Amino acid sequence: METFCAYINWLNSYLWGPPMLILLVCTHLYLTFKTGFIQRKVFLGIKLSVKQDSKAEGDIHCFDALATALAATIGTGNIVGVGTAIALGGPGAIFWMWVSGVFGIATKYAESLIAIKYRVKTEKGTMLGGAMYALERGLKMKWLGTLFALFGCLASFGIGSTVQSNAIATVLNRNMHIPFLVSAIVISIFLALVIVGGIKSISRVCTKFVPLMSILYVVGCLIVLLKNINYILPAISEIINSAFQPRAAGGGFIAATFMSAARFGIARGLFSSESGMGSAAIAAVAAKTRNPFRQALVSSTGTFWDTVVICAMTGVVIVSGILANPGLIDIHNVDGSILTSIVFGQVKYIGPIILTFGLILFAFTTTLGWAYYGERCIEYLFGVKANIPYRIIYTATTFLGAVISLNIVWGLADTFNALMAIPNLVAVLLLSNLVAAETKHYLTGDNIDKIDNTPIALYTLKSE
Repeated sequence: METFCAYINWLNSYLWGPPMLILLVCTHLYLTFKTGFIQRKVFLGIKLSVKQDSKAEGDIHCFDALATALAATIGTGNIVGVGTAIALGGPGAIFWMWVSGVFGIATKYAESLIAIKYRVKTEKGTMLGGAMYALERGLKMKWLGTLFALFGCLASFGIGSTVQSNAIATVLNRNMHIPFLVSAIVISIFLALVIVGGIKSISRVCTKFVPLMSILYVVGCLIVLLKNINYILPAISEIINSAFQPRAAGGGFIAATFMSAARFGIARGLFSSESGMGSAAIAAVAAKTRNPFRQALVSSTGTFWDTVVICAMTGVVIVSGILANPGLIDIHNVDGSILTSIVFGQVKYIGPIILTFGLILFAFTTTLGWAYYGERCIEYLFGVKANIPYRIIYTATTFLGAVISLNIVWGLADTFNALMAIPNLVAVLLLSNLVAAETKHYLTGDNIDKIDNTPIALYTLKSE
C-alpha cells in the first residue's frame, strides 16, 4: 500500500504539475479573450440567477442548478485549501488564487455553454448533458466522452463521498467527541434520504443549505475581521506585495518567492473553483433555460462566489489573524490545514462553532452535489439502469470514508480530478469558436430574453 501511495503521489506530481497548471491558466486567458471578457457580465449572471425562466425546458430552476453546483464546489477547499496555500506559498498565494478565480469565470462559462448546447432529453423528459455529450455530439469523439464519464464517476467516490464524510466525522470527533461510527451512520442515512429523489430532491436541499452556510460563514469571517480590524488593510497590502516581491514576508510568514506564491495560489484556486474540470456544467444542464447563454452566464457566477469572494475573504481573515498575533501562530511549523481553525479560535466560543458548523455543511452539500455528477456519468456509461446500484455504492463509500484512513483516497481523488479536466479542456478549446459565436449572438441587443429558434435538445435519447 505504501508503494501504491508513493506511485499515486508521483503520478499527481505530473498530472498537477506545471504543464497542467499552465494549460488551465492559458485556457482561462484564451477563453476570456474569445468571449470578449465575459467576466464583465458576472453581475448580469447574478441577476439572472434569481430570475426564474419557468417557461423553458429543464428539470429544475436556474438558481437550483447554480446552488447544486455551488454545493459541490464550495467545500473544505475554501477553508482548508486557503490555509494550505498560505502555508506553502505565503500570503501572496491569496492574490494569485483570486486572479485564477477571476479568469476561471470564462472557462466555467464556456464549459457550461457547450454542455447545455449539446444536452439531450430522455423519453421521460429528463435533461442529460456535460462534457461527455459535447464531445460525442459536438466533436464526434465519443471515446473521449466515455473517458470523461469514467473519470467523473471515479472522482465522485473520492472528492464527493469518502473524503467529505471523513472531514465531517473528524470535525465531529475532535470538537464534540462523537464516535466515527456514529457519524458514519448518520451521514449515510441523511445522504440516502436525499439522493433517492434524484436531482429535484438534491437541488431542494442544496437551495436551502448553500445560501445558509455561505451567509453563516461570511458572518463568521466578518466577526474575526472585526476583532482584527486594525490589521485588515495591512493584510491586504501584505497579500498584494508578497504576490510580486521575492522576499521574506513580515509578521512571521515564510519566505515565499514570486514563483511559489503563484504556483500554490493558482493551484489551490483551480482546485477550489473546479473551473476547467467540467463538473459544474453537469448541474447546469438540468436548468430550465431558453438558451445556452443564459444558464452558462448563471453557472459562471459560481466561480465568482467560490473563489473571488469566499476564498479571498478566508485569505484576508487568516493573514490579518497572523499579523495580529505573530507570536500565537508559527507559520513555519503549523500545518496549513489547521490555520483557519487557529485564526477562528481567536474569537472564543463563537468562532469555533461557526467554523465547525460551516465545515460540516460545506462537506455534506459537496457530497450531495457530487452524487448527482457521478450518477449522470454512470448513466452515460451504462444507461439509467445503473443509477440505483450507483446510489447504493456511493452511500456505502460515504459510510466507509467516515471510519477509515484516507491518505490513498485523497491521492486518487486528485488523480481522477486531473484526468477529468483533460477531456473537458479538449472540448472547450475545440468548441471555442462556437462559444464565441453564441456569446456574440446573445450579447447583441435583447437576445438574452428571446427564445432561441434552434431547440437545445436536438434529439430524444431512447430508453434501453
